[in-house]
Amino acid sequence: MRIAQVPPLYEAVPPRLYGGTERVVSHLTDALVQLGHDVTLFASADARTKAKLVTVRDQAIRLDPAVLKSDLAAHMSMLSEVRRRADDFDVIHFHTDMVHFPFFEDVASKTITTLHGRLDLKDLAGVYERWPQYPLVSISDDQRRPLASASWAGTVHHGMTADIYEFSATPKGYLAFLGRISPEKRPDRAIAIAKSLGKTLKIAAKVDAADLRYFHDKIEPLILGDPLIEFVGEIGDAHKSEFLGGADALLFPIDWPEPFGLVMIEAMACGTPVVAFACGSVPEVIEHGVTGFIVRTDGEAVDAARQAANLDRREVRRQFELKYSATAMARRYLNLYARLGAPLSQAFAVAATA
Repeated sequence: MRIAQVPPLYEAVPPRLYGGTERVVSHLTDALVQLGHDVTLFASADARTKAKLVTVRDQAIRLDPAVLKSDLAAHMSMLSEVRRRADDFDVIHFHTDMVHFPFFEDVASKTITTLHGRLDLKDLAGVYERWPQYPLVSISDDQRRPLASASWAGTVHHGMTADIYEFSATPKGYLAFLGRISPEKRPDRAIAIAKSLGKTLKIAAKVDAADLRYFHDKIEPLILGDPLIEFVGEIGDAHKSEFLGGADALLFPIDWPEPFGLVMIEAMACGTPVVAFACGSVPEVIEHGVTGFIVRTDGEAVDAARQAANLDRREVRRQFELKYSATAMARRYLNLYARLGAPLSQAFAVAATA
């Protein structure tokens, strides 16, 4: 099958540091190639991929040192190139929200659009009502709730390449928080849980410009001078196995409708249980008492973090390999491509439904 993958241009594919969507696209693209498909990735020049790369920008936008830059112009140029080559593909898989909708109406039936963000925002419903011909994919069933009547083709949970995450049978006695410093991610809650237990908390997190004030006003005062709390900063894939694998548990104390939560399966890949609050996709991703604990209060979270060491870390890793590998994700997408009419050999059709 001839497949185009079209990610956003904010991060490299895969990202050098923090980044979710582009990381998923990277793992999906490589898995599709390994399954024997002809895949073309439209991305910035700093992409690393097994697919054919069509370069549409010199580097990813976020870490580009240029002071003045236009993310809209960059994405418009990319979409123009995809449009020019549209006849070369059986499926065009977009990960760019809705920005491509006005330009691909005549070939909408050969496209699929995975929505990676929250969908409870003003104006979104009108867009999906205006362009119902585009088949949409959710990354969790919970993500769909604000747009239940949209043109959903299916739900595909994220997957990751297992080889880049090392299993750790023996943790080093600390708790971990990985992701982004923002009010909805609740790093303050993670800090409170660790302090209640008297355990070290290591925070590896990105701080966006929009969240700097929150970080300085709310989080720094909880960190400074406390020997239990270690702020590591933003890390990339090369350091995740050590960081996550060394933790007794990953704390995922979110306070918003998380569409998926990639860090949960990254922790599972290292054998590390997850203590997660029951918001958004969490009940779909975490199997309570097996891969972690689903909690609703700070008190429950403290108790769960205390019990995390009793879980079987090998079973946590096994569940990741069974449900959240990149190959499992790619096969689920192949099944969707085939249902939308893309040519798929009988052998691949069987693999896609496995």
